[in-house]
Amino acid sequence: MEILWFIPSHGDGRYLGTTKGGRSAEYSYFRQIAQAADRLGYKGVLIPTGKSCEDPWLLAAALATETEQLKFLVAVRPGLMSPTLAARMASTLDRISGGRLLINVVAGGDPVELGGDGLFLSHDERYEATDEFLTIWKGLLNGEEVTFEGKHLKVKGGKLLFPSVQKPYPPIYFGGSSSAGQLVAAKHADVYLTWGEPPEQVEKKISEVRRLAEKQGRKVEFGIRLHIIVRETEREAWDAAERLIQYVDEKTIQEAQRVFSRYDSIGQQRMRQLHNGSRESLEISPNLWAGVGLVRGGAGTALVGDPETVAKRLLEYRQLGIHHFILSGYPHLEEAYRVAELLFPLLPLSHSKSKESSVQGEIIGNEFFPSFIKV
Repeated sequence: MEILWFIPSHGDGRYLGTTKGGRSAEYSYFRQIAQAADRLGYKGVLIPTGKSCEDPWLLAAALATETEQLKFLVAVRPGLMSPTLAARMASTLDRISGGRLLINVVAGGDPVELGGDGLFLSHDERYEATDEFLTIWKGLLNGEEVTFEGKHLKVKGGKLLFPSVQKPYPPIYFGGSSSAGQLVAAKHADVYLTWGEPPEQVEKKISEVRRLAEKQGRKVEFGIRLHIIVRETEREAWDAAERLIQYVDEKTIQEAQRVFSRYDSIGQQRMRQLHNGSRESLEISPNLWAGVGLVRGGAGTALVGDPETVAKRLLEYRQLGIHHFILSGYPHLEEAYRVAELLFPLLPLSHSKSKESSVQGEIIGNEFFPSFIKV
């Protein structure tokens, strides 16, 4: 299993839907989270994209200089970026970070936001453009001189002079719940991503994308995006989940859902269907809670429980074929520590765990290390 964390570049806090307990979305805080994730042994961090976020490429470039091993999952935006420019950006960031770039392909799901960015393609046309974009992008990073003329993109004699560190290119993560998205993912993705749906729904997605990839003569790995609310006891965890949304009122839910209703993203529509804008029956599968999605776009579900239970649920996803887990929790700094402390020892991680000092905990009585005291 590979565990990534999250940089909340659109804001953070102890509660959803309120300024109470809020954190400023500022660089010094993002640096704290990135350095914590680096020290604790997370494989990498996802930096989100969109008009509600700080620019992920600039943040990743800055945070790469503040960390040692941490990888950065950063979005390319077909239709908003040219593939040749995106290839140069990817190559440069991969080089200056020492091969620590991961690519998150985001076609977009909000027609209003996309219109504000000057993109006026339909849902399926965006995936057509994404297919063309990745064909050009991959060719350039593979050292080819690219001439391409498609329905949406045209390049003549494109070249990339400075190669990336990772060969043939930084790994591609790709999410898309629609048939159009899954077709493109099967053709281009190294890792297909899903949001945290119940296991039986995730299993269907995996089976379909695997089938489509096999038709292309390819193999694809799988990942999932989840929030985590883990505490030492089950009761504490569910209490924490309820506290997270205690200031979310019906007006706030309705306004958020009104915005999400305009999305043509199938993934966002599936997230909405898990709770239907209601606080009732938010546990949609054992320990899978849809409360976050009442007001948050994108990933809207959390695994809730004590460490053994949450680890069991994560391993159930792993048994379905998921090996890449992008996790988060509110607030992201404290929860990065909590997840690493409570869950990492229970999971078969493929990457290094925390860089532990030989001394942990406060000295007892100015004389004894905590490890010498039997509990």
